[in-house]
Amino acid sequence: MEKAATVPMRRPPASAKSEQRIRDILRIARQVFSEAGFQAATATEIAQRLGVSEATVFTYFGGKRELCVRVISDWYDEIIAKVEDDLPRVHGARAQLHYLVHAHLRHLLAEGSGLCAFILSEGRARNDDFGEVYAALQRRYTAPLMRILAQGQADGDIRRDMPLRLLRSAVYGPMEHVLWDAILRGARVDVGATADQLVGFLWQALQPPAQDALALAQFRGDVRDALHRLQSSENRDGGTY
Repeated sequence: MEKAATVPMRRPPASAKSEQRIRDILRIARQVFSEAGFQAATATEIAQRLGVSEATVFTYFGGKRELCVRVISDWYDEIIAKVEDDLPRVHGARAQLHYLVHAHLRHLLAEGSGLCAFILSEGRARNDDFGEVYAALQRRYTAPLMRILAQGQADGDIRRDMPLRLLRSAVYGPMEHVLWDAILRGARVDVGATADQLVGFLWQALQPPAQDALALAQFRGDVRDALHRLQSSENRDGGTY
């Protein structure tokens, strides 16, 4: 079985024609993988759609897994570059969170549910050495959110009683359910409205608990403890006050 311990680098093209050939292969490969998934996709299908021989595909890529890794890596690179370019112009933790949620849903659904399913399923395969590649891509992809959460905690805008990794899961988890629901039902997602709803819900969960609510919870706890001590005392004394 083919292995890819690191993100594959294309062979240095000898000419602009070779450079264009690589772009064409990757474009068609993205389509085929999106439609068929990794297991069912074949280099033969990619070559036929491109109008070249299968050997031509393997001139630039060592095998189907290497090509798959490159397709997913390029997709991540495109999105990460866009986010890193846009995010500095968005100010405030809530606004930045909204931008990321909207961008995540929009980019994953931009080319239809096929690519979305491919990224969510095939892209997360842990077999071979691809898990290391995917983990590195995920760290880069989620780094902006982690920075937003960390800065929000430092500024007092986001709760500090939860570790960042759990807050990250709290953000991406609901989005993944939305995406899988769209894939399985074939429903069209209103990205703008869905992003608004998700951020409204998430922001409530991410905000620090109100101090008066904390004080009330502490008071209730103290009352419960006092009642428990009183009941224990009554049981020991065999009577009531």
